[in-house]
Amino acid sequence: MKKLMIASIPGDGVGKEVVPEAERVLKAVSELHGGMEFQFSSFPWSCEYYLEHGTMMPENGLEQLKGFDSIFLGAVGNQNLVPDHVSLWGLLINIRREFEQVINVRPAKVLKGLTSPLVNPKDFDLLVVRENSEGEYSSIGGRIHQGEDEIAIQNAVFSRRGIERAMRYAFELAKSRRGHVTSATKSNGIVYSMPFWDEVFDEVSKEYPSIHTDSQHIDALAAFFVTRPEHFDVIVASNLFGDILTDVGAAIMGSIGVAPAANINLNGKYPSMFEPVHGSAPDIIGKGIANPIGQIWTAKMLLDHHGETELGEHLLQSIEHVTSKGIVTPDIGGKHSTTEVTNEIIKTLQNIKL
Repeated sequence: MKKLMIASIPGDGVGKEVVPEAERVLKAVSELHGGMEFQFSSFPWSCEYYLEHGTMMPENGLEQLKGFDSIFLGAVGNQNLVPDHVSLWGLLINIRREFEQVINVRPAKVLKGLTSPLVNPKDFDLLVVRENSEGEYSSIGGRIHQGEDEIAIQNAVFSRRGIERAMRYAFELAKSRRGHVTSATKSNGIVYSMPFWDEVFDEVSKEYPSIHTDSQHIDALAAFFVTRPEHFDVIVASNLFGDILTDVGAAIMGSIGVAPAANINLNGKYPSMFEPVHGSAPDIIGKGIANPIGQIWTAKMLLDHHGETELGEHLLQSIEHVTSKGIVTPDIGGKHSTTEVTNEIIKTLQNIKL
């Protein structure tokens, strides 16, 4: 039997509500499969943990995590308790960087039954591959002087290795999709890093002659996500650009609460981490109405990562079967609770044949 050891970090806010629901779904999937088992180990690291211990995770936290097959994360952050830059860098980004999770993947597509804010979404189905380790989020820079003379410097670092591996990952994904890769750039305004990005994209694209390509400036690309998202297949972007585009992608799906993400380690030294795009949603904590779909779709990406693509597709089909029946939470126009939506997805999993 294939046993997957999963480190579960519910984190903050609604993460504590949706992670257990998604775990129930994965357990239901394993029962259907028969040859696979999930074993979850939960870790209480969060902003509340920080208030008690002065750190988002213990000093040996990474050591505790590195032996797991994957990490399943809920949400990080509660500005009312801990500043965002402390919570994110102390947990989420710390794990991403130290575990060399150099690729971030975030899909966006029209889910059956959900109403997109777009008048005619035309069944868009796109995938953003985000360079996840450097770029604009490089922790290099500093501050000097005080008062009106104070200066803050933030350096964006782009390496050929980092750019190439993100682009190759995007091209490989495009081979199994519609065969089109779009590069997000801004070489008409950012004079060093973005022309370098464009040059590497041109070089890598020559290795994939069967894949169609285009390059779009980030401001126009963000607008095109709204005006013609159906045009796009796989988009490769830098850390900041990918982060922004995927929030737009979540918005045009109808709710950030349905958007999933994967942080991928490519070298096999450390586990990859799977997390929904949404935050901790402090305004609805404890109301039982948090949307579990983002976390459950994230579970689908976890299945794909471990080679269970057929089961992953079965799970996504079950999600869409449930949304098409209107069994959804209030953030997307429904009246059902977190648990009711999860129960229906599990019921559908059990009743729809592979």
